[in-house]
Amino acid sequence: MCQSEGRSAEADQSVSCGGQGLITLLCVGRNKEKALRLLQEEYVKRILPFSRIEVIEVKDEANIHTDREKEADKVKELEADRVLEKIKPTDHVILLDLHGQMLDSMQLSQKLETWSMHHSHLVFVIAGSLGPGKQLVQRADYRWKLSDLTFTHLMTRILILEQIYRGYMILNGRSYHK
Repeated sequence: MCQSEGRSAEADQSVSCGGQGLITLLCVGRNKEKALRLLQEEYVKRILPFSRIEVIEVKDEANIHTDREKEADKVKELEADRVLEKIKPTDHVILLDLHGQMLDSMQLSQKLETWSMHHSHLVFVIAGSLGPGKQLVQRADYRWKLSDLTFTHLMTRILILEQIYRGYMILNGRSYHK
C-alpha cells in the first residue's frame, strides 16, 4: 500500500506512491495547440501533490513517403532512437501501443500503485504517428492500449495525464473518480 509522505493527517490526506518517484510523459512531436497545452499544464499541476511529473518532447520526423514500408520503418526507428536516448536502463517504461493491454481506471490505479512501489521512475511513451519502432517495443516493460478508438497524439497526452490523475484520486479515496 502507498504511504503518506510524513505530513500530519490534518495537513494533507494525500497518498504519494513511491515517495520521491518521478513520472515522465515522453512524447514524439511538439504540442503546438494552445488549448491542449493549457490542459496539459492543468493536469500536471493536479498530479504534483501525488508525484513529481514532467513532460518531455522529442522531435518527430517528416513522413511524406510513409506509403513506402521501408521509409515508414526508417521514420519509426529514428523517432525510437530519440526516445530511447531519454530513457535510462532503470526506468520502468509504459508504451502506448495499439497491441498493448487495455485497462480500466481502477486497474490503472492499481498498476500505478504497484509500479510506483517498485520503480522510482515511470516513463509513459507516446510514439510518433506511425507507431513505435521495434527497439522501442522491445524496451517497453508494459504495453498499454488506451482505447480501440483513434485519438490524435496531442489528445492522447491529455487522456494519459487525466488517467494518471484519476488513478491517484482513486488511490486516495477522493471523489473525482465518480
